[in-house]
Amino acid sequence: MTTPASARLTELLSAMGDAGARICAIDASEAGAGNISLCLRELPGVRAAFPHSEPLTLPLAAPALAGRVLLVTGSGRRLRQISADPLAAVGAVIVGDDGCEAELLTSPRRQFERLTSEFNSHLAVHDDRLRSHDLDLHAVVHAQPPHLTYLSHIPAYRDTRAMNERIMRWEPESVVALPQGIGVLDFAVPGSPDLMSANVDGLRRHEIVLWSKHGVMSRSDVSVTRAVDRIEYAETGAKYEYMDLVAGGRAEGLTAREIADVADAFGIDSSWAPHPA
Repeated sequence: MTTPASARLTELLSAMGDAGARICAIDASEAGAGNISLCLRELPGVRAAFPHSEPLTLPLAAPALAGRVLLVTGSGRRLRQISADPLAAVGAVIVGDDGCEAELLTSPRRQFERLTSEFNSHLAVHDDRLRSHDLDLHAVVHAQPPHLTYLSHIPAYRDTRAMNERIMRWEPESVVALPQGIGVLDFAVPGSPDLMSANVDGLRRHEIVLWSKHGVMSRSDVSVTRAVDRIEYAETGAKYEYMDLVAGGRAEGLTAREIADVADAFGIDSSWAPHPA
């Protein structure tokens, strides 16, 4: 991949590798868990890098993605290995004009049988976002951060407002990095239509959602690393909350007034934040 047209593809695959490495560095992707996808308006040079072609019927109709290119991680590929050989771990999907049929492009170095088992959720989120926003790039990341996932096993935390009030109070940066907070979804079977539907609805209102007893999904209109940043901020807040639970709830965290002051200083309209007295 040496032509100017393929430089963009090299950059995107490198970013996916960096994103996968960071997800693994925060222990949010054991073994082959976690997956990444990018939706792009166009991607010159994609056929040169992924010369093998096969037809692909999409798991759901995605008319807003007609003509778009998606870079998607393969099922069972470890996110920590993307950077070493991205062409072995990633496939390119070119969506057909009807939004139902597609073409799957892969490299001769392909090391997966099919795309991620969460492809339906990725596809639905991309389609929903592109219906209302004409974007050049949209990134989606699924990971399984341990502290967030643990808290979702505690019934008192399995509520959007309650979760945000607890995990967003530990760092002033949280309200800036996650102005919409984190949406909490009820448990649903991984890869199921129920999870896909709830996930799309949640990511309309938030940029990151917690799949109770499972993991998270984050999106970004900017970059795949920005989507990972959101997971890292949310997981850091959950880690502080876990530490405080272990310590017997001795820390006060940021008060509602302090959070509101930070939001005001940075011009953040935060719907999740508690109102100061």
